[in-house]
Amino acid sequence: MKKDKLHIHWYPGHIAKAERALKEKLNLVDVVIEVLDARLPISSSYNDIKKLLGDKPRLLLLNKSDLVDREELRVWVKHIEEETGCPVLSVDTKSFKFVSQIEKIVQKLSEPRIQAIMAKGLLRRPARVVVVGLPNVGKSSIINKLTRSSKTKVGAKAGVTRQQQWVRINPNIDLLDTPGIIPMKQDDQTRAKKLAFVNSVSENAYSSEIIAKELLEIVSGIEKYAQSFKEYYKTDELTLEAIAQKRNWLKNSAEPDTERCSQYILKDFRDGKIGKFILDSLD
Repeated sequence: MKKDKLHIHWYPGHIAKAERALKEKLNLVDVVIEVLDARLPISSSYNDIKKLLGDKPRLLLLNKSDLVDREELRVWVKHIEEETGCPVLSVDTKSFKFVSQIEKIVQKLSEPRIQAIMAKGLLRRPARVVVVGLPNVGKSSIINKLTRSSKTKVGAKAGVTRQQQWVRINPNIDLLDTPGIIPMKQDDQTRAKKLAFVNSVSENAYSSEIIAKELLEIVSGIEKYAQSFKEYYKTDELTLEAIAQKRNWLKNSAEPDTERCSQYILKDFRDGKIGKFILDSLD
């Protein structure tokens, strides 16, 4: 049977607009918190991040760490720290445990900039930080956790667009209260489909059935992941048709309802019901 061709389209006009909005936010801050999806440590990153940031220090957060294997994630944290030279934390926004760690690292990263300001005769001020990342990696959840104990708005800064509002999360840190959305500017369709797996691409850009088939194809090539899928769906064959039959997802003609099956598979995967997966490779 001929395989449906996958192609996820990016829209240059939207990308240019998103890049402009992101650069405006980056111009306001001392430190950047970049949020990645722990299931896609490479594919949820942005190739041109250094070009966007210049010399601004960056803290990387591998979010949704509860959805991946802890031991695998430790290897990834070490790898990313070595590759980027940036501090990396694995976080899960279902808890508050990581908040104090983030605050300490942000203060440390911002200190050279604060010292430079004071050297010019200006008073010490709080570090200014923004949270950035691709769509649906959990930026807003991170912001909500960081602002848990203080919702004090500190208003617009001098020379800053008045729509930009800040929240003082402690005496030493001001957080821009809206996240910076990194545009998905890329021609890499392998990365694009992985982003679709975790719902970081608009559902209008792809067919659920094609994406679910691609997900099954990828996990079929990784023995332990394939086994998790087979055990969850109680099948020896990882196809939409076989899974639909097992779950009794059938059309009126008793044929497998592969579209319905696709939607369930993607939801089960995204919710972590099938198992704990990292779909990028260190190889």
